Amino acid sequence: MDLLIILLALGLLIFFAYCGYSVILMAPIFALLAVLCIDPANILPFFSGIYMEKMVGFIKNYFPVFLLGAIFGKIIEMSGIAESIAKTIIRLIGKKQAMLTIVLLGAILTYSGVSLFVAVFAIYPFAVQLFKEADIPKRLMPATIALGAFTFTMDALPGTPQIQNVIPTTFFGTDIYAAPVLGILGAIVVLGGGLAYLEFRRRQAKKAGEGYSGIADETAATAEVPINEENSITINSNPSVFRQIFAFIPLVLVAVMNRYLTTAIPRWYPDGFDFAAIGLDNYTVDVKANAAIWAVEIALVVGIVTALAFGWNRVTTTVKEGLNTSIGGSLLAVMNTGSEYGFGGIIAVLPGFAQINHALSGTFSNPLVNGAVTTSALAGVTGSASGGMGIALSAMAETYNKAITAAHIPPEVMHRIVAMASGGMDTLPHNGAVITLLAVTGLTHKQSYGDIFMITVIKSLAVFVAIALYTWFGIV
Repeated sequence: MDLLIILLALGLLIFFAYCGYSVILMAPIFALLAVLCIDPANILPFFSGIYMEKMVGFIKNYFPVFLLGAIFGKIIEMSGIAESIAKTIIRLIGKKQAMLTIVLLGAILTYSGVSLFVAVFAIYPFAVQLFKEADIPKRLMPATIALGAFTFTMDALPGTPQIQNVIPTTFFGTDIYAAPVLGILGAIVVLGGGLAYLEFRRRQAKKAGEGYSGIADETAATAEVPINEENSITINSNPSVFRQIFAFIPLVLVAVMNRYLTTAIPRWYPDGFDFAAIGLDNYTVDVKANAAIWAVEIALVVGIVTALAFGWNRVTTTVKEGLNTSIGGSLLAVMNTGSEYGFGGIIAVLPGFAQINHALSGTFSNPLVNGAVTTSALAGVTGSASGGMGIALSAMAETYNKAITAAHIPPEVMHRIVAMASGGMDTLPHNGAVITLLAVTGLTHKQSYGDIFMITVIKSLAVFVAIALYTWFGIV
């Protein structure tokens, strides 16, 4: 019965998220419903002492990353940097390589710190133009965008400032460059496998005589975002050479500063920081646990300032509206994820979760496989990579750390495996990014989700390839 109660709460959360209800409201309702079914007297203490504590703790740690990432992405869009980068890629690769171009554009934007939600809006206008010119079915567009923005640059490539790569640092004492070779090899598997699948699907469509306009109904009935093909961007003109080169500078600076600060910040505070030494006895901070987060935040600030300098004339007229929009988006994103984190905190202390934990631990003796399966399963259930990871690590991080210590597995490897696993099965139909992507492109789940799911499968398999590479060859 305890297990059924957890499954009921998770099932209701999935159903209502799929129906479009906000998890900010639904997550606490169904978490407390589970508590009600077990012991009604625990509802109020669990709400304040567990749900709110977990949610607020997540927001305290990661809201600046969400906020600065959203602002950076908006400035990148408003300043014309995204447009210049896209045109440069198109000029170098060619319009005929439409899918590769879109994947690379998404990868560059997200690896540089642009939120994947923001990246969808920035990529779509170019995708429309390129897919039209190459006569590729529009139904393949969401999977193409997802491969570039939702997969290897989100959690596999070392150094990515996306939140899925930042969260493990606080649990394993690592930084965002953890297991660099393993991450790069995993990214190659995802990229290669994803492109091969998309090319196979394109050839199938061409053989069947299906082109861009091969879809009978290109407008999703449930589309919520007023974007249409009139918003496509003309790509025939190229920006000046100076603008092409300078457009990459803000993105490169974020990566470089992030790398430098990851090692520099611990040197600034070799003995930590003691608030009591300056008369503030009631405050404490763990420098080691926060160093990676601080590095990302400062690097994004540098990127924002540089991007503003790049497109000052274009940005000044709409900077207020752009900032307000990005701030609102970051608040919604962090509250969504924080709510799922609070939901996971309650689920993790219910009796039924111990059964799940025991079952997984008993099934997979290898802590890497255990972490990958647990994280991926919970990410799939919640429809969120960061939310699923939050549930898994908040409940089992201590267990994982003991297991990898006993097995002599570097924490950097566990970081990379858990991060990659979080971005595996998270993109099920109720995933917020998937829903946004389909709405922006004006397509339905029926038209395009099958190909998105195949990218999800490839991404999930890549995690176990990475585990095998470490197990067989000791690659870190």
